[in-house]
Amino acid sequence: MSDRAVLVLRLAAPLQSWGGPSRYNRRDTHAQPTKSGILGLLAAAQGRPRQVGLTDLLGLRLGVRVDQPGTLLRDYHTVSDHRGLPLPAAKVDAKGVQKKTSPAKPTGVTQRYYLQDAVFTAALHGPTPLLEDLDHALRQPAFPLSLGRRSCPPTGPISLGLRPGTDLQTALTDVPWQAAKHHRTRHRGPKVTLEATLEDPAGDLRISDVPDTYDLKTGTVFSERTVRHLWVTLPTGHPQDSRPDDSAGPADPGPGHDPFALLGW
Repeated sequence: MSDRAVLVLRLAAPLQSWGGPSRYNRRDTHAQPTKSGILGLLAAAQGRPRQVGLTDLLGLRLGVRVDQPGTLLRDYHTVSDHRGLPLPAAKVDAKGVQKKTSPAKPTGVTQRYYLQDAVFTAALHGPTPLLEDLDHALRQPAFPLSLGRRSCPPTGPISLGLRPGTDLQTALTDVPWQAAKHHRTRHRGPKVTLEATLEDPAGDLRISDVPDTYDLKTGTVFSERTVRHLWVTLPTGHPQDSRPDDSAGPADPGPGHDPFALLGW
């Protein structure tokens, strides 16, 4: 077996959130899974405590394909103390006790952003023994798995298996389209073109999403990695559309269901 391989993941859930640099009252999400979020997923599967180092995982190269982009969801809600007391501030005093807001703030507004109904194919390139261990951990995780936040459990199995002796671009080109059935049926024709991002030292875009630790006491500092964008064309599994263009309008759906039939219209 080759000493290098690619581990392929399917990241699908009703909600996903791949956080950026935002904190406190506003938590944004990137449009694609981050390296920090995926490494956190792998560390949770292995049962690593937050204080354990990430050196062996940081060397994995990441590729992401957008199989189903989803839509952005904003979760707006308020927070208050049921006793009517002022909310605590983010800062602590010399004794490590959280301070109260000044001036007193009885209600706080928070906003969380999520990707809803999205599906991604992620690929990790690295040493085969490490990826074999991660593949096993994802199938039998030590901790519950989530896609970016604990409130975002995955839909179905995550690991799509190991591909020995291949590279990121080949893996993302060979893996079948992973979009949900309701999304695939919207695409006529035999092929679909999907956006992909590959970690590449020769890339033209730098992303700051490589964590140094997940230890809550010390906090996480993110370093940069270089990526490049490309487009991947895959078969949809649909037959070739016989119409040359959309000028003929939508196809005849047949008799189907008439919602006005009971009204006698």
